[in-house]
Amino acid sequence: MSRIPESFIQDLLTRTDIVDVIGARLDLKRAGKEYKARSPFTNEKSPSFFVSPTKQMYFCFSSGKTGNALGFLMEYDRLSFVEAVEELAKRAGVEVPREGSDHAPRLVLDGPLDALAAAERIYRGHLRTHPAAIEYLKKRGVSGDTAKLFGIGYAPEAWDTLARQFPQPEHALTAGLLKQKDDESGAARAGARIYDVFRHRIMFPIRDTRGRVIGFGGRTLGDDPAKYLNSPETPLFHKGRNLFGLYEAKQSTKAALPYLLVVEGYMDVVMLAQHGIHNAVATLGTATTREHLALLFKSTARAVFCFDGDRAGRSAASRALEQALPEVNEGRECRFMFLPEGHDPDTLVQEIGADAFRERIEAAITLTDFLIAELSKDLNLGTLDGRARMVGLARPHLQKLREGPLRTLLIDELARITRFSRGDFEAMLAGAATPERRPEPQAPTPARRQRAEQPGARPVKRALQLLMEKPDMALRVQHIDQLALVAQPGMPMLVAAIEFFQEHPHASSSLLYEQWRGTPQGDALQRISISDLERPDYSKTLNGLINAEQAEQEFADCLAELRMKALRARAEALAAQARMGAMSPAEMVEWEEITRQLSSRSLVE
Repeated sequence: MSRIPESFIQDLLTRTDIVDVIGARLDLKRAGKEYKARSPFTNEKSPSFFVSPTKQMYFCFSSGKTGNALGFLMEYDRLSFVEAVEELAKRAGVEVPREGSDHAPRLVLDGPLDALAAAERIYRGHLRTHPAAIEYLKKRGVSGDTAKLFGIGYAPEAWDTLARQFPQPEHALTAGLLKQKDDESGAARAGARIYDVFRHRIMFPIRDTRGRVIGFGGRTLGDDPAKYLNSPETPLFHKGRNLFGLYEAKQSTKAALPYLLVVEGYMDVVMLAQHGIHNAVATLGTATTREHLALLFKSTARAVFCFDGDRAGRSAASRALEQALPEVNEGRECRFMFLPEGHDPDTLVQEIGADAFRERIEAAITLTDFLIAELSKDLNLGTLDGRARMVGLARPHLQKLREGPLRTLLIDELARITRFSRGDFEAMLAGAATPERRPEPQAPTPARRQRAEQPGARPVKRALQLLMEKPDMALRVQHIDQLALVAQPGMPMLVAAIEFFQEHPHASSSLLYEQWRGTPQGDALQRISISDLERPDYSKTLNGLINAEQAEQEFADCLAELRMKALRARAEALAAQARMGAMSPAEMVEWEEITRQLSSRSLVE
């Protein structure tokens, strides 16, 4: 029996405005930022039914019901879940796809995403009817199942394969699928010829973390000097912010990814997956960026960069190292793996097999070992000049590392190599730099005063309430690993919500509710949302008097308070170990760092 893909349901909720859905059935009245009406589920005479455009959820106080647009249709129209999905799909002008069905979904083109989805289907269809494209994939060792997994297709040689399919081409032009011939000045002319960007190429769909096609990579089958061609930069697609294969890697397991292997080519990712190594991703013809690293570390705690062993590969690894230094800490790890000359991951895994390839991944060198090797290159550390030179070379790299155990231990190791004491080494690193000034204590904000006046307020619950109001605040949350250590009810739920919104930066609260539907977290989320509306000051929120800046400040205060609790608990545990004489050198460094952070008034105040 076929089922509706989760990615389609999430996309459908993104397209849907709950106010339109409920407004077509109830007489909604504006109430500040929300809409209200009399409950459709009880016989009340005064309005207690609220609809939130921000959260894309409804709340009925008289009946206790709450949910998103799907939940409302199921309750009000008495539809099954599938019927409710079909009703919303009809409103959005899309056909509901089914996993396991032979019928591909047909989307009405009302945006660039629809044009890209349609192009993927068209390219996949042409692959089946072009022997040259099939023969190329067979020659490269790609099986039919693997091609299906990645949605690989073929763009025919004709200049108008897609152009003929889009009589209204504006969305396909925006998506980078079509081009319009310019006049001599370089400006597009009205009525000018429109033609396909990709021709006679094997096509690799590039997906975002929600599984939506946002661009393509094409490998030529002809003599085009551009062997690989990516989609141009568009509102949806940015080479420096996306990774090929990340969605497929995350779909390959329900567990957390132990690592992500960063390679350079589409075929590297495809062939590794065919050999059972599903956690590989590729940069899109560009060097590794900070945005790439942020994307990687949202999905795993370890990134392994795979490069050719030649000079160009070492140079690319050095550039990746520079980008990685500000992003790593004790909870994140980067490693570097170099391949034998003449091999890339595609050819090597076919030659030595998956097990041997995995052994090479496990043997990848650490970031600190690679950094020390790079710093030592061409230096004679047996001389005073060589060791002094190493200090100067290390300074800009160490300045990029965050304060913490990793930086402390690296300084210790560099001090040992250069034969300086730690104090002398740090003094030379500092050079003429002036000591960093501690910020002056700030007057308490209104949000802090309010929390101080309410000693019973629970920061976990309040943080969740605020996050559901403004999910984009999750993108600025750091130290999630420390927050996760807080032994307080609801903390795992708050951490999971933050991670969800970081992974889905454009998601509304409604999407999180749908993700947790029918789970204890989903039930708790309903209760929290209802209690938020029942707060005495919620009328102010309805009238827009509690602004975004106040919400962000209160959210930051809640997280700072929780992080402080985690640091104090860890410090107490380490102190207990010290009293027993059981503290290791690494734990001593950690204790010193935590003590320094706790002494800083800027963490909470």
